Amino acid sequence: MERDPVKTVIMASMIGTAIEFFDFYAYGTAAATYFPNVFFPSVTPTIAMILSLLTFGVAFVARPLGSLLFGHFGDKLGRKRALVVSLLMMGLSTVVIGFLPGYRTLGMTAILLLCLARFTQGIGLGGEWSGAVLVATENAPKGKRALFGSFTELGAPIGFFLSNGLYVILETVLTKSQMVEFGWRVPFVASAVLVVFGLWVRRKMQETPLFRLAQKRDNVKKAPLAQVFTKSWKQILQGTFIMAVSYTFFFLLSTWSLSYGTAVLGFDSREFLMLLMGSIVVFAGMIVYSSILSDRFGRRTVLLAGTAAIFVFSFVFPFFFQGHQNVVGTLFFLLVGFLAMGVIYGPVGAMLPELFPTSTRYSGAGIAYNMSAIIGAAFAPTIASWLVGQWGIHAVGYYLAFMSLVSIVALLLTKETKSVDYTK
Repeated sequence: MERDPVKTVIMASMIGTAIEFFDFYAYGTAAATYFPNVFFPSVTPTIAMILSLLTFGVAFVARPLGSLLFGHFGDKLGRKRALVVSLLMMGLSTVVIGFLPGYRTLGMTAILLLCLARFTQGIGLGGEWSGAVLVATENAPKGKRALFGSFTELGAPIGFFLSNGLYVILETVLTKSQMVEFGWRVPFVASAVLVVFGLWVRRKMQETPLFRLAQKRDNVKKAPLAQVFTKSWKQILQGTFIMAVSYTFFFLLSTWSLSYGTAVLGFDSREFLMLLMGSIVVFAGMIVYSSILSDRFGRRTVLLAGTAAIFVFSFVFPFFFQGHQNVVGTLFFLLVGFLAMGVIYGPVGAMLPELFPTSTRYSGAGIAYNMSAIIGAAFAPTIASWLVGQWGIHAVGYYLAFMSLVSIVALLLTKETKSVDYTK
């Protein structure tokens, strides 16, 4: 059956995830450094930071709703249509955030509008990852599903690099007061360029060959959500908890570390963003390498090794990630952390979809992915900030260790998926 050229598959699967993470990093950076002044100026700095990071979690709460909505239409009408609409919703919501007035202009209305835009953004995001990873894996040649799935996963470091790179430039040329006044808005508005490009790429792509095969066999379900919840609920739970630690770890490495590094360790925002950008290169390389390994040795083997490494790291990093402007210790935390993060983030792009049949794959993979976002990431930066305030940084390590154990148990209860027949 005819497939899209590899370059089209790469761009169509990668662009949406790149925009997703560009938007999330832009929001995470703004929430950690600027939103306390813009939207919560009337409370103490600590409370403002916690409230600001709570708005970060609003989109994660909305994501399962998006996965239900877009999963239903993605399994019923096709991957392409769902992906175009989810990208449009996600992009428009991000641009709107860039134009919102602050608390001093609208009071509580400004905070409500911010949460509404963030919630709408989350609905669009809920349909993005699973559709994008299906474009990649349902076009993959035999024995290379994880490698093709890594195209989608690479959108994470690309979005990270673009967003943080833009913030570094802005913080170099603008004063702190200018950043609070208008500079933080630039990345949100600039994301419109990525959205237009993404829509152009996705309009050009074909429907995936496996969905066309399902249509030809008359195997497209009228109610895919009912099917996935009645027949694949166990796989949803497995995928959710397998993925949970990767979300927790990722947002500890990115969003929480930025707020902790600037508020406690004495780095300025630009310095810490530079350290993050250097570390993200390691993350990108390990995504591809671990995906190749999982095509050879199996998803479960690689994921167990990576998750076990994170468990050990949980007890080690607090001894390094402390001290005033401790560059060596901070680099240890970021470089080793993103190395381990890449090991577990690469193979899940293949494993989660492989848990489900073609007829409910969009719904099942999306629900599992986005439920893990709530459990693992929605409030991870907030929880970590609270733990540090109550018991110190070692408590963050215990939190990460607990999430690692949850994912290890889920992996041990899940069969290897490398050899499943993807056409069924």
